[in-house]
Amino acid sequence: MRVLVLHSDVPPDAPPEDQDTLIAAGAISKAVVSRGYEAPLAAFVPDLEKFRALMAKLAPDVVFNLVEGIEGKGRLAYVAPRLFDEIGVPYTGTGAEALIATSDKPLSKRMFREAGLPTPDWSEPPGWQGLDPAARYIVKSADEDASVGLDDSSVVTGRAVPARADACMERFGGPWFAEAYVDGREFNIAVLEEKGGPRVLPMAEMTFEEWPDSRPKIVGYIAKWDDASFESTRTVREFGVEEREPALAQALRHYSECVWSLFKLRGTARVDFRVDRAGQQLILEVNPNPGIAPDAGFAAAAARAGLSYTDLIERIVLAALP
Repeated sequence: MRVLVLHSDVPPDAPPEDQDTLIAAGAISKAVVSRGYEAPLAAFVPDLEKFRALMAKLAPDVVFNLVEGIEGKGRLAYVAPRLFDEIGVPYTGTGAEALIATSDKPLSKRMFREAGLPTPDWSEPPGWQGLDPAARYIVKSADEDASVGLDDSSVVTGRAVPARADACMERFGGPWFAEAYVDGREFNIAVLEEKGGPRVLPMAEMTFEEWPDSRPKIVGYIAKWDDASFESTRTVREFGVEEREPALAQALRHYSECVWSLFKLRGTARVDFRVDRAGQQLILEVNPNPGIAPDAGFAAAAARAGLSYTDLIERIVLAALP
């Protein structure tokens, strides 16, 4: 079997969140080859005719989709599965419609609410309806992941939200919105497709070690992409909530499975939660294209479940086959 590892076309000067895609691609190719399959690598080309030519040349049985954006824009990741569907090649991960819905975070939140799933309140420009001037909010990109633009100054009172959103839009581009800041615990739940349906892997809680009380507890851009930083070394992934707090774990599992079903996800996904001080579980967002590099949270959750990295990659491939 030939598994084409298809990744975003990442320029040499790309930021670390894009370079991470190339690290993942190399590791995935190595894992696939170790199981006796062929695993060529290639960069995605969004032009249909050029893409057809690439597929004809490489003739894959299945594509391992690592196209996380086009020209650095994550909201355009849906273009890849659209082309896969157009030419009829099987591929890992979710389809275009789910990528479109989940890449629009306010739309996702509206879908959560309509489905009866709990999510923090939010407000959007230009009207900023429902914005409480005295409450705390976190200003986030509406259509990009990787914690772009997230740092301590992202958490502001409602009266400062419009100015913060305008500043971020000017610096980073794209739309920004405000979500009610939940001062509580953070969980990242990895979900893996298997032949019987979605499997919720061991649940990771992000803990904030030796964190100053004056700082909001958020996993910002520096924490994700600067391994030597205080933010990175003090945000520690911890497993074991299933044993310590089974009722909480059951609720997180239930909501994760509901999100999977709501968006008709495939392959892999990560569902991010905050649990407030009263114990309420609140869905922040869903990422159907979670990082899959060997040092990423998804691989850590798989390892906790007894799956080696090679096991994980092979299962993702096999789930994509007809």
